[in-house]
Amino acid sequence: MKKSLSIDKFITVSIIIFYIISVFSIKSASMYMSTNLGNLVLKQSIWYLLGIIFIINILKFDNNFFYKWSYLIYGVNCLLLFGLLFFAPSINGSKCWYNILGFSFQPSEFMKISLILVYSRILGEFNRKRKIDLKKEINLIFKIFIILLIPSILTFLEPDTGSVLIYFIITFFCLFVSKLRLRWFVILLTSIIVFLAVFFYFYFYQQDLFINILGNDFFYRMDRIINWQNGSGMQLENSMAAISASGILGFGFNKTPIYFPEAGTDFIFGVFASNFGFLGSSILIIFLVLFNIYLINLTNLKLNYSDKTLIIGVIGIIFYQEIQNIAMTIGLLPITGITLPFISYGGSSLISYLILMGLILNITKKRV
Repeated sequence: MKKSLSIDKFITVSIIIFYIISVFSIKSASMYMSTNLGNLVLKQSIWYLLGIIFIINILKFDNNFFYKWSYLIYGVNCLLLFGLLFFAPSINGSKCWYNILGFSFQPSEFMKISLILVYSRILGEFNRKRKIDLKKEINLIFKIFIILLIPSILTFLEPDTGSVLIYFIITFFCLFVSKLRLRWFVILLTSIIVFLAVFFYFYFYQQDLFINILGNDFFYRMDRIINWQNGSGMQLENSMAAISASGILGFGFNKTPIYFPEAGTDFIFGVFASNFGFLGSSILIIFLVLFNIYLINLTNLKLNYSDKTLIIGVIGIIFYQEIQNIAMTIGLLPITGITLPFISYGGSSLISYLILMGLILNITKKRV
């Protein structure tokens, strides 16, 4: 008798809830978005459908299959990032997307998957070693550094600083569950502090040299981030005004009271909060916290090192993007263009997260 798959019900139901929240929020945001973008609710539904198709196909394989081909997947993504510099159209000064038959494709979103898969393979092999000496640790750190460096440089040149930061977040979380000794994390933390001290010294006190080395564009990007609290940008001001005026229950569905740019993507939380108020926002945040806790608890299962690394990597980027997106919407953190996972409009981002959910479902699936 052929066995059937028992799929994790909590993750499955969560994806359905995310979809409902996403399309309702995007519908409400559409009133202030260009009609040239088309029916965004329909498009988001299509992205969800494509993501589900990816999940169904992922479940036909064991994750070891994806770990085996992780280097090839990583290499293809690096080539796609490299190709952006030559073939991608410039949108708002950035070359982050391929435009294919009217649909945009952002390789940096899929590089997140590539890094998690490669790290899961490398760290899984490393953690399975019975004896780990200094030479093996150095070899591991060098390999991880090179794997991180290549896409970071290519993505930085687009420029897309937010995605580069996500690459580093993934790397840190994955290394955190490795068998590297504590001293390496102390060295890493010290190196980061020294680097930032030198970096900000040149930024504040040697600005001409800073611009000569890194260029005007990067200087002004840093200036916008560092001076975000002093800014008077209409996007943030209007978002905060809409949220603060929404009260306990909000203005109601499809009644976003004021315009702010990127309402359906970066500032989707502002739309949701203005529609459903403090109560609705609290419920959404609680649900996100419960979802994160559930993923964290999966690491308590009897897992191999590769699968545990994969789950931790996914947790890291979801947790970071949730905090960054919601905090920047209410003025607690600088605006970096980070979307809210599963909720914000966007094909590449959404499909990449659904693929990651497929890989986690592969870990939790049972045959009955």
